[in-house]
Amino acid sequence: MKKKIVFTSQGHRADVGEYKIYRIFPNGYSQAIGPFVFLDYVPPVLHAADEPRKTINGSGAHPHRGIATLTYVLNGEADHFDSNGHHAKVYSGGAQWMKAGTGIIHDEAMNPDAHEQDRLTHAFQFWINLPAKNKAEKPDYLPVQANEMQKKSLENNAGSLKVVSGKYGEMTSKIPTYLQQFIYHIRLEAGKQFFLNSEAGLEYAAFLPTNFLAVNDTQFKQGELLMFDTDEGIMELSNTSEQPADIIVFGGAPYTEPIVAHGPFVMNSEKEIATAYNDFHSGKYGRIKYDQKAVATES
Repeated sequence: MKKKIVFTSQGHRADVGEYKIYRIFPNGYSQAIGPFVFLDYVPPVLHAADEPRKTINGSGAHPHRGIATLTYVLNGEADHFDSNGHHAKVYSGGAQWMKAGTGIIHDEAMNPDAHEQDRLTHAFQFWINLPAKNKAEKPDYLPVQANEMQKKSLENNAGSLKVVSGKYGEMTSKIPTYLQQFIYHIRLEAGKQFFLNSEAGLEYAAFLPTNFLAVNDTQFKQGELLMFDTDEGIMELSNTSEQPADIIVFGGAPYTEPIVAHGPFVMNSEKEIATAYNDFHSGKYGRIKYDQKAVATES
């Protein structure tokens, strides 16, 4: 049986500084999809060869608490600093994961990948809501390069499936999880199909970043978010275009604790939100030391 699509939407512009960004989720239909409470999309941008590279100077530093952030870089180079002493660069096809836990300040910059010739930047950032017990843990950070991600070729030369987070079959991502969650990057070649089986009780969504695609015999356009029911079923993905198409499928087990979100903090009560702000303003999240040797260095 085909999995039912219960809601579709498109994101809205929510630019941050110099970055053109679309806020894809949350929306009027749902506050969470599995443990995911937020998705920002940085669409493809072609940069001129003589365009200055963005540098981190502290102007973009901001706090988080109660969540983990996961930045998936389709094209480009993501530079990261945080107040826990981490610094790393992640390149095209890689991801960086940061657990905010009890509070952290981080700063990021996106540039074209210095190892590639395409001069593109193209990325996603997910916010993953932590269970209450994990919100009380110390911050952490993990960079994962493209060659450290598990990926498989689909049958009939249909394309590929990469496990950015969670598990698929025998493949498991290095990125830590606390509730059952998954992010799959599926690339379908022109004229090809793929059938993705879903598990009953889990929440599923899909986003189309690069091209139109038919899902369960209905055509959807680039930039659309699709949300599905929680019944077991099949997502029938068909690329009817003449170019490869990408689809990001994500979700997981429903988050069953209260969700209270305000600005960069996601907690379980209004009191905890107030504490998050008080701790930040009192300096308990530390500060970023841009000039000192970092715990995690460039790969």
